[in-house]
Amino acid sequence: MGEERFGEFVLVRRHGDGHVAELALDRPKAMNAVSSEMARSIGAACTALGEDRDVRVVVLTSTHERAFCVGADLKERNSFSDAELVRQRPVARGAYTGVLELPVPTVAAVHGFALGGGFELALACDVIVADRTAVVGLPEVSVGVIPGGGGTQLLPRRVGAGRAAELIFSARRVEAAEARELGLVDVLVDEGRDREEALALGERIGANSPVGLRAAKRALRLGQGLDLRAGLEVEDAAWRAVAFSGDRAEGVAAFNEKRKPQWPGE
Repeated sequence: MGEERFGEFVLVRRHGDGHVAELALDRPKAMNAVSSEMARSIGAACTALGEDRDVRVVVLTSTHERAFCVGADLKERNSFSDAELVRQRPVARGAYTGVLELPVPTVAAVHGFALGGGFELALACDVIVADRTAVVGLPEVSVGVIPGGGGTQLLPRRVGAGRAAELIFSARRVEAAEARELGLVDVLVDEGRDREEALALGERIGANSPVGLRAAKRALRLGQGLDLRAGLEVEDAAWRAVAFSGDRAEGVAAFNEKRKPQWPGE
């Protein structure tokens, strides 16, 4: 299992044959509050992982025992002038869009607090695995701002406009069982097993065709919000991109020969 550090606060680990990349938030002294430096590191790590054709899935985790991420570093924000806040905005956005725009499937492993920008990092992933200690929410209006890491757009796509409005306007925190019931998280596991279960899911995903995975994610993301006819055209374009690939030929051959595929990845 190889490791690579991006700045001081982000660690990338490779698992198994290297197809599963773990992007670990590693700022334990601040419960992974996202500072400007940490935001740059998240963005840089995502750029590198997105360009690595060996990576088939990314699992977003935390090294802190009691928190996934508590959101933006408000101590740092409090020191900013208005001009500094304006300059910092693209840096902050780069972290959230970095995760959101990863071309491979992404899984978040959430325990403890995932609040504000912390929950938005999880929302940017395709699947959220949470343990029973998880507490999620978007409390930004309680400190005079709004969710600015994608929360106003990603949350309604998960739970509907009315539910998202209630959660964002009330700024309330939601504990794990209710979060699963409302669809704020996808998989609920026993305490302390979020990372293990997310990595196991990552291994299952990573066993599949890299060409197929990227195309399926592209179709899922581009098709959101479109009417059915337009969505089916997006799907057809993605199908055409994989139908004549080496992965498709290998997958069909392996199925007929009753063996494990050896994906060429092209």
